[in-house]
Amino acid sequence: AQPAFSVTSAALTNFSINTAIKLPFNTEIFDNNSDFNTSTNTFTAPVTGKYQFNTIVRVDNMDTGADYYHLYFYTSNRYYFDIITPYFTQDATYMNMRCSALVDMDANDTAFVMIFQATGTAQSDISGGTDSHFSGYLAC
Repeated sequence: AQPAFSVTSAALTNFSINTAIKLPFNTEIFDNNSDFNTSTNTFTAPVTGKYQFNTIVRVDNMDTGADYYHLYFYTSNRYYFDIITPYFTQDATYMNMRCSALVDMDANDTAFVMIFQATGTAQSDISGGTDSHFSGYLAC
């Protein structure tokens, strides 16, 4: 089967600051080739190729005291990220962070999603279910 998956995240409350947190993408919508492991929240490439990855993560209670937030794709070869600086007049009730990348992977390379909050208060949450999802497929 053509490698393709789509997963949603469990909720994560008050995640730690100054530490990269692996997101709990543990519910499959589909996984055509059984390449996504919901126990480790990790995709493993079955073949060498270019893979398209996409994620949208809803961050609740975003702290204006944070210097920045990073949303990462970690792969065996490198990482890709989105960054925002929460310069708001008050803590944001919620905000979506997005990241997409066409990634070069060898067979057995892995990919997963992490978030990082620099400084501030450990008050931010990841909204679970369909509010936060990660998908990917073999493009070529």
